Amino acid sequence: MRRIQHADENPHEASEINVTPFIDVMLVLLVIFMVTAPLTTVNVPVDLPSSTEKPAPRPENPVFLTVNADHALTLGEESISTDNLPKALEIATRSNKDERIFLRADKTIDYGTLMSVMDKLRSAGYLKVALVNLQGQADGSAPAAKTEQ
Repeated sequence: MRRIQHADENPHEASEINVTPFIDVMLVLLVIFMVTAPLTTVNVPVDLPSSTEKPAPRPENPVFLTVNADHALTLGEESISTDNLPKALEIATRSNKDERIFLRADKTIDYGTLMSVMDKLRSAGYLKVALVNLQGQADGSAPAAKTEQ
């Protein structure tokens, strides 16, 4: 004889979670991330263009540090050596380490040289550096500063 179950009797409920679909989704995501991660790095040499954005307002007496094509440094209008850079900056900024330094570099300067100068600025305690570029290369506008923290 067969027994008929009614709704009021205790049915057996499955209390286990099936994790197989979860594992499948995680493995697919892992493969996607493994494929796309190497594509996010950039190893292409690039000649960066000038900016067409409006220039940031300049302070009254900006401190310009220029890296010339021959890798010589000029602070304002005065040529300086890399060894004298911290002392010359202290004089130019009146020992104000919070003053922004406007860094100009010739287009032919390599990235390593520019980073070396920025490292010297950082080791001297000057963390606020603005990179100066030509605004509107096509129309030949005056130079202005783009800020980089």
